[in-house]
Amino acid sequence: MQAATEQRAKFHHMKDGTVEDWAIIGGEAAQHAKGLCGRLVAHLKLLEGDCGGFPIDRLTHCLQTATLAHKDGKNEEYVVCALLHDIGDTLGPANHADIAATILEPFVSEDNAWMVRHHAEFQGYYFLHHLGLDRNMRDQHRDHPLYDYTLEFIDKYDAPAFDPEAETFPLAFFEPMMERVFAKPKKSMYMGDNEGMYEVAEA
Repeated sequence: MQAATEQRAKFHHMKDGTVEDWAIIGGEAAQHAKGLCGRLVAHLKLLEGDCGGFPIDRLTHCLQTATLAHKDGKNEEYVVCALLHDIGDTLGPANHADIAATILEPFVSEDNAWMVRHHAEFQGYYFLHHLGLDRNMRDQHRDHPLYDYTLEFIDKYDAPAFDPEAETFPLAFFEPMMERVFAKPKKSMYMGDNEGMYEVAEA
C-alpha cells in the first residue's frame, strides 16, 4: 500500500507534465532503482523447486554455474551473469536468454551481455539434435569475436552445472556481488550525459 503522504505528479496526460512533476517521478524512480537487487533475488528464488525434468532445480543450476565461475577466478560481474543467466526461465520459456541479457545489459560489459544473450544457442549443441533441431545453431556465430568466450561459459560453467552432488554456494554468498553489480548502470537512456535519476538516488 502506498503511503498517504507520497507526492504524485498532477498531469493526466504526459504532454502536460511539468518540471516539478518529473522531479517527483524521478525521485520515486531513483528509490525504486535502489530495490532492484532485492527484486532480482526474489525472482531467482522462484526457480527453487522447479526442476523441469532436470536432475536439479533451476535455482541450484544457476547457483552451481556461478559457483564454478567463482571458483575458477572469474570476476564479480561475470559471476553475477553466470548466476542470472537463466532468470528468464519463469516468464520467458521461449526466449529466456534474451530476458536475462536484457536485465543485465545496462549493468555489465557488452561482452558479458552478448554471452548471456546467446548462451542458449551455444548450449544447444548438447541437446537440440535430440529434439529434432539443429545442434549446430551456434555455428552462425563462428566468426564472432565472442564465440570462444561464450563457448567457454557453456563448456566450463553452464553445461556441467547439473550435478546433485556438486559443491553449490548459497544464494546469500552471491548477494553482495549482485548489490555491487546492480548499484548503478553503465549505460541507460535515463542517464544521458549525466547520472540522471541515479544522481538523485545517491543524493
